[in-house]
Amino acid sequence: MRSKTIRRAVRILEARIGLITNRESLLPVLPPPLEVHSLLTDFLEVEPLPYCSSVDGKISVIENPSTRPSYRISGTQVSWRGPLMALSQQASDPRFSLWGNLGFLYRFTLFLLEKRHRIYNLHACALYEPSQRRLYVIVGGAGSGKSVYLLAGLERGLALFSTETLHFRHEGRNVRWFMGSLADNIRVATLRQHFPRFLPAEMGGPREDDRSRKIVIDLSSYRHSEKTLIDPDCFLIFPRIEEGFEETVIRPLGDTRESSQALFANVSEKLSQTTILYDRVPVPGFDSARLAEGRLAACRCLAQHKATVFCGAVLSSPRNCWGDLIERKLPRRRKS
Repeated sequence: MRSKTIRRAVRILEARIGLITNRESLLPVLPPPLEVHSLLTDFLEVEPLPYCSSVDGKISVIENPSTRPSYRISGTQVSWRGPLMALSQQASDPRFSLWGNLGFLYRFTLFLLEKRHRIYNLHACALYEPSQRRLYVIVGGAGSGKSVYLLAGLERGLALFSTETLHFRHEGRNVRWFMGSLADNIRVATLRQHFPRFLPAEMGGPREDDRSRKIVIDLSSYRHSEKTLIDPDCFLIFPRIEEGFEETVIRPLGDTRESSQALFANVSEKLSQTTILYDRVPVPGFDSARLAEGRLAACRCLAQHKATVFCGAVLSSPRNCWGDLIERKLPRRRKS
């Protein structure tokens, strides 16, 4: 008996992605439930759509228990085959799966946003100050201190614009920023020690694994009212957090070449790195010379843009991460 073909589609920001399978149980639950491995910790929305042929990319997922797991990528068309249901059940970390927040759909979406829509994706959290039209972008990878800045900024009254992935696009002479995720995975120890007001009451008392354990926190009640911003004054902050550090040291990056390189490395990281799905399937990144050239040009334009007021590194303790950065009148960087 021939298997029935099931077709669905999702929209993430402006990317529309077709999903094709022979087993409905292989498709992601939409909208995603809020949990540590949810795509809602990457993106603002994962919206179900009726399937149509004019999607930006397609992922075909075919269950075949008798074959080894394999995939084929041809441009914006992807085909997965193998014992995928068993792989999902046996995986040690659901984040690194087809639909996990560090998995295939996440990286494929970054690729499509860049390739099809020229939307570039910073691994960053962002906070907005409406009265001054200031957007604070905290740029960094895992463990860099983004969550510390995020929670400390919310305590100071800033509005949430993204917790993890921030998107931008150049539109003529303007930069448009797109709202990112509104949920964040945060270490329980960070919440207990520095931000107890954000710790859910049901968490109970301390546990031995608090330093390694993360929980998902819904911060949507702190969000800014608008989903896009055009040319706010932009502060690009590369954080370094150290416990017990007494000062807040602000070091502006020397010129726009240094800023461009730092931004390019961040935007390229998740898109270009090889990852291992289901503990056994290595999947290379989606980068190419042409995409990289366009990405570097976009990062240079952002670093040189009239609305980019500051780009620099900040060394501080968790509680003093902002220092007087919000109040300070910072000198504009030298263009080169």
